[in-house]
Amino acid sequence: MGSKNRHITITWFNRSFYLVLTLLLLTSCSISYKFNGASINYQTTHSISIADFPNNAAMVNPTLSNNLTEGIRDLYQRQTRLQILRKGGDLELEGEIVGYDLTQGAISTDSYASENKLTIRVTVHFTNNVNPEESFDKTYTAYQTFDASRLLGDVQDELCAAMITEIAENIYNDTVAKW
Repeated sequence: MGSKNRHITITWFNRSFYLVLTLLLLTSCSISYKFNGASINYQTTHSISIADFPNNAAMVNPTLSNNLTEGIRDLYQRQTRLQILRKGGDLELEGEIVGYDLTQGAISTDSYASENKLTIRVTVHFTNNVNPEESFDKTYTAYQTFDASRLLGDVQDELCAAMITEIAENIYNDTVAKW
């Protein structure tokens, strides 16, 4: 009877030992999958500062600066765990709107514009204070076309929202997603 109890105790001990060893290995060697596209090392990078993006374009949309800045901040807020700051972050993002242009697009058979194109150009200076070699300066451009029979004032908000989303996503991809 004593031999049987000792065998059960040793078997239980072995199973417990292997279970604890397996749990330790699983917790120390974790694999992380992120579906937001971010490749951020949160052990070294904790914050991003996003300065206001002033509108220095010749043609001015009075709400564009604020909408672009907030669109960029909102994307980082939703897609990362980084603390959003006005300045002094581990990552720093600043820039300006340098172009807000309306041009004629396609010309119809009667030589009148059938389509217009609204374009936004934004220069960005990105500083990575954790990995300085990843810092860069770049210009981002987005455009939307609309029927020439419509007035810019009627479609401006919708077109700008789409372009802001595109520019913000491109900045995000270049800074933290590394796509």
